[in-house]
Amino acid sequence: MSNKGSNNLLELDKTYLTLDEIFYSLQVPQPVKEPSIFCYNKELAKKLNIGLSENEIIDYFSGNKIIPNTKPFAQAYAGHQFGYFTILGDGRAIILGEIRFKDKLYDIQLKGSGRTPYSRGGDGRATLPTMLREYLISEAMHNLKIPTTRSLCIIETKDKVYRQTEQSGAVLTRIAQSHIRIGTFEYASLMGIKQLKQLLNYTIERHYPELKNDNNPAKALLKKVMDKQIKLIVEWLRVGFIHGVMNTDNTSISGETIDYGPCAFMNSYDEKKVYSSIDAQGRYSFGNQANIIKWNIVKLAEALLSLICENEEESIKIAEEIISGFNEKYQNAYITMMSKKLGLLSKKEGDLQLINELLTLMRKYKRDYTNTFFKLSNNENPFTEVEERDWFIRWKERIEKQDQIKTEKVMQNTNPALIPRNHHVEKAIRDKTEFESLLQALKNPYDHENVNKEFQKPPESEIGYKTYCGT
Repeated sequence: MSNKGSNNLLELDKTYLTLDEIFYSLQVPQPVKEPSIFCYNKELAKKLNIGLSENEIIDYFSGNKIIPNTKPFAQAYAGHQFGYFTILGDGRAIILGEIRFKDKLYDIQLKGSGRTPYSRGGDGRATLPTMLREYLISEAMHNLKIPTTRSLCIIETKDKVYRQTEQSGAVLTRIAQSHIRIGTFEYASLMGIKQLKQLLNYTIERHYPELKNDNNPAKALLKKVMDKQIKLIVEWLRVGFIHGVMNTDNTSISGETIDYGPCAFMNSYDEKKVYSSIDAQGRYSFGNQANIIKWNIVKLAEALLSLICENEEESIKIAEEIISGFNEKYQNAYITMMSKKLGLLSKKEGDLQLINELLTLMRKYKRDYTNTFFKLSNNENPFTEVEERDWFIRWKERIEKQDQIKTEKVMQNTNPALIPRNHHVEKAIRDKTEFESLLQALKNPYDHENVNKEFQKPPESEIGYKTYCGT
């Protein structure tokens, strides 16, 4: 990056603005004080062919200047938040436009860019620690090979933002396949069938053009989104990720992980694990995430009913038939994933029992989720108790006739050596050196030979540890 002006200004599309105006509000970002680059994702910028000078990065991604020939806007949508429906919208985010890469569009969005018509009582700003968390976790998820939004840039500002305490302000630039959510369809269904059909056609054109000629596009989209979300949730479970706030407005139609607020990675195994300060009932606990995504898919189905079939009873029947297949699809995907974690290269009777017995033992003896599978992947016995050692012997007998090199490769490509552990994330969002060190360590999470042992260690205790949404 240089300080000189570049001639390669961002050329952004604005296809979302072809939708009815009820879907958005034109809104320029509010200026910030003394912006500076905290971090810039050069690898992502290169991939998207973004060639800006340092001054342009600061100006455009702080919101202090508008990219030429663009119309920034905030999106309107609705959502079920902890099961309760509400009308929402981007209260602290503004989309600058869409960048085209390999015939696909990606939104460029600023988070923390000031108030919008949807801010309600909020200040529209973001704190530096919450934006550092999103940058760190989203990039870790990308390196873990899990579909996710990406972080391009964090601009630190001299604005003070008040949450639990006074903190430095920041603006994060997020890249996403789109910001269309299940909540966007819930919102469109309230606006009218014309708007709902318009959103359906736009979404299919943008994300799933192969569905354009389907004789029932709404039905086809429902099936596609359900399949995408099943795959995504299984990937979360593979690495011990807990989203923390799986509201329908945080469920992306594209199948990307979106919104890293009170998220965390599980240390000792417990399907009831919750870290979010606002999830008092455990609605979004680690083991309940599949149930919740099914619930969210039901809400998408309800929003699409009028387009699935003109006859309401028939429409409900079609939607119920699709959703009735959720459990089997999820269970098959989950067993396939867990089998890879244990190196089970073929299906055999008793495999599910073997998987469930391991998880029961891990919960009973509070075994670290990541490190247990890491050790198994490297042919180590991570267990000390008699019943654990008995399980280990049976597992070894189960895989002994397999190709051991292939078994080890499958396991090591499935089980990360490193995850962004919560106590290291907390250090990283408060110290730039720690941030850069952790970010670097997480670039190759499946490198089982060159492991930074310090980042592999679980915390001594997590009693009282909570994460916050930051709004």
